[in-house]
Amino acid sequence: MNLVVRDPFLRDFTGFASRFNRFFDQPRESNVDYLGAWNPAVDIFDKGGEVVIHAELPGIKKEDIDVHVENNVLTIRGKKERKEEAKEEGYYRTERVYGSFSRSFSLASSVDATKIGAEYKDGVLTLSLPKSDEAKPRQIDVKVA
Repeated sequence: MNLVVRDPFLRDFTGFASRFNRFFDQPRESNVDYLGAWNPAVDIFDKGGEVVIHAELPGIKKEDIDVHVENNVLTIRGKKERKEEAKEEGYYRTERVYGSFSRSFSLASSVDATKIGAEYKDGVLTLSLPKSDEAKPRQIDVKVA
């Protein structure tokens, strides 16, 4: 006669551990939150006389991008439409994200918001935020008395 030991805790724990591991084995994008919304990655740097923002917007048409400034806040909005390339059940994996996005940045007082420029090329939006003349560094001549 064989004796079988039943341990319901072990069975439940094994199932939990399996689900837990599957959850963390799924690829996660740093710019995708748990609700499926996404925010494009940006680089922001100071170039001396201006602040530059590079925003990655691959697959987005120029006409689907909106950039505006209001109350000293720069906002980039847009949407990426999904094109039906195959039926949903034909996919093995879908990692690209679609839908609307919005990123907002508070402008430093040194930025001249009236002179902001935007250029879109190869899926990258480049915003040039020139500094006001008062904020730009300038050389002061020292006179000999």
